[in-house]
This record gives sequence, C-alpha cells and structure tokens, in this order.
Amino acid sequence: MLATDIISVSHKKVAIVGPECTGKTDLSLFLASHFKTEWVPEYARAFLNKLNRPYEQSDLTKIAHGQVRMEDEWMQNANRVLICDTNLIVIKVWSEEKFGYCDPEILKAMSARQYDLMLLTNIDIPWEVDPQREHPDKREYFWDRYKKESLASGIRTIEISGEREDRRKKAIRAIEELLQP
Repeated sequence: MLATDIISVSHKKVAIVGPECTGKTDLSLFLASHFKTEWVPEYARAFLNKLNRPYEQSDLTKIAHGQVRMEDEWMQNANRVLICDTNLIVIKVWSEEKFGYCDPEILKAMSARQYDLMLLTNIDIPWEVDPQREHPDKREYFWDRYKKESLASGIRTIEISGEREDRRKKAIRAIEELLQP
C-alpha cells in the first residue's frame, strides 16, 4: 500500500505535470527558489538511472511508492507550499502507454493524493535529447493525454506555456493566488 498524505493545514501542494521535455524540472527548481521552499524531484529519474535493464510495469509501482514517500516526507520542511516536479498522473499515463494498463494500486493512490494546484506544461518549447525521453514524435498526443488527465482530476489546473519568463510569471501568479489567506 502506498503511503497516505500527511495533512498540513498551513501548507499547499503544487504538482507540475506535462509531457516529457516541457520544462517541468526547470520550472520546479525556479519556483522552489522563488518561494524559498522544498521541491520534490521526479523519483523516476533517479530510479531509472540506477536500473541496469529496461523498466517493467512493476517498476512503475515502485516509482509511485518513492514519489509519494518523498512528497510526504518533504512536505514537513516546506515553507507554505511544496513544489512537486511530477505526480502519479505522469506514472499512470506512462504505464497505460507502455504496458496498456495501470496497476490498480497506483490508481487508488492517485485518487487519494491531494494537490491544491496543478501546473500543466505545454509542448511549445524545443525538444532536448535525453536517454530517458522516449517519444519526441508524439508530443501533441501526450499533451492531449495530460490535458485530459489534469481536467479529469478535478484539481485546479493552469496551463503553462510561452517563453521561460512568461511561464515563470504565470506560475508565480497562480501560486501567489493559492497562498492568499
């Protein structure tokens, strides 16, 4: 069973989601610095870097466990808001795309996770090659998938697009609104 949310009345949680190579990590690092708070990196990246074989569906469940654990642990040290470089929606989409289904354990945990805001990063920035990125030719397809998943989550979602500074300003405004008393 995946860990449950640690409830914190005074802290908000923001997830940054979107297709691969859409600036999620860059934006996460920037926002954490701007708001002087913690950010939760994408657990999958470190996990896959240490894996000496192609990943399997069961690895995605392990990644989900790690992602959730990090969020819950790092929330304790957050300054009013925790910035999450990804969330379980990303794992769900990859699982369904790569293996044709998603482990019910991931789906159950996904529905139990609470976020106060999602920032959905658009594909309007150039693709950068990375050994962990798999689909440079399917960016629009994944954009549509993430947009659909974000809207279906019921979590307030703000689309983040444009040049780096425009993206940052829009994300700051959204989080500042969220943090208003």
